[in-house]
Amino acid sequence: EGYTCAQIFALLEEKGVCKAADLEAYAAEGEIKDYWFLEGVERGHKYCLEGYLFPDTYKFYTNDKPGRVLTKFLDNFEYRFTDIMKEKLDVLNARMGKVMTKLGYPADYVESHKFTMRDIVIIASMVEKETANDAESYDVSSVIYNRLTNARDYPYLNIDATLIYALDGNIDPETGKTKPLTSTDLRMEHPYNTYTQKGMVPGPISNPGRNSLDAALDPNETNYYFYVFNPNTGVHLFAKNATEHQKNVDYVRSLDKN
Repeated sequence: EGYTCAQIFALLEEKGVCKAADLEAYAAEGEIKDYWFLEGVERGHKYCLEGYLFPDTYKFYTNDKPGRVLTKFLDNFEYRFTDIMKEKLDVLNARMGKVMTKLGYPADYVESHKFTMRDIVIIASMVEKETANDAESYDVSSVIYNRLTNARDYPYLNIDATLIYALDGNIDPETGKTKPLTSTDLRMEHPYNTYTQKGMVPGPISNPGRNSLDAALDPNETNYYFYVFNPNTGVHLFAKNATEHQKNVDYVRSLDKN
C-alpha cells in the first residue's frame, strides 16, 4: 500500500515481470477497457493510472505482457470496489452537503462541490501517505474533508505528502531516505503543492489500499483541522484550531531538543 506507479513499475522490472518502460508506455497509450472508475482520468502520461493499481498479492509470469499485467491490477480494483462502495459515495455526498450547508454555503455551491469517485481515490491516496497506522486513517481523512468542505476558512490542505510527490519523493541521494521539506519547498509553485495551491490536487499521489479507500468514503466525524506527527508514539496529534495545533507542534519540537 502506498507505492507510486513508478515504484510498482520498478518492482515489476526487478522481479523480471516487465520492463518499467514498457509498463509506462502501455499505461499511457495502450488499449485498456472502459473501466467505470477511470472516468475523469486523462491518458497519455506514463503515470496516468496512479491510484488505481490496487495493492495486493499477485502472481505474474516472467517476461509478461504489460497490458496483461496492468489489466490484472485494474480488474482487481474493479472487483474490490463493489456496488456498496458506489452507494457509500452517495451517502458521503449527502453528509458533506449537510456540513457545507450548516457552514453557510449556498445550495448551488454545495451541488457543484459534490465529490466524485476520482476525488475519493485522490483523497485515499493522501490518507495512505499521511497516516501512521490504519486506526488513525479515519481521523486523517476527516481533516482533509473538514478543510475541503470549509474552503472559505481553510483554502489550503497543507499536506506534506503531496509536495513530496511533486518532488519525486524528495530523496536524499546519499542516504536514500526522504529529506525534510524546506521553506523553499513549501513556497514552490506546483499543482501538487497544497501549501500554495488551493483545494484538491490534480490526481492521486499513491496507490491506496482498501483501508485508505474505506477511510476516504467514511471519515470520522470530527472538528479536527490540523495534525502533527508525534515521534514518541508513532502516531499523530490532532487539533481543532491553530492555537491547539501550535501547542502540539511546540511539544513535538521539544521532543527533538531533548
